[in-house]
Amino acid sequence: MKRVLVVDDACVVRMIIKGVLESNGFQIAGEAKNGREALSKYMELKPDAVTMDIIMPEADGIQGLKDILGFDKHAKVIMVSAIDQRESLMEAIRAGASDYIVKPFEDERIVTALKRVLGES
Repeated sequence: MKRVLVVDDACVVRMIIKGVLESNGFQIAGEAKNGREALSKYMELKPDAVTMDIIMPEADGIQGLKDILGFDKHAKVIMVSAIDQRESLMEAIRAGASDYIVKPFEDERIVTALKRVLGES
């Protein structure tokens, strides 16, 4: 069972993503509420993939992405962003994000993205 770290500053969004993933056969490795915490949890838990919000306090998702990739260049990080964050999303892709999901998202989009980046599609 593939393990996923869910990173979002909104508790309700983390809860929604966790529910979708668990109901589709993924295990939740852990949660984080900002990019700084994401790196710490990634180093501790070594998940198979990460879902990462872009706009978060303290350290945003782009910084979290860069930090995680600095620690593990093979990390699979899927960015989650609102439709109006196009420039930030492009920056995340240039920084090495594996894929992206736009909020509001359909459950199947998250599952498909994770399976693809994990080589299960």
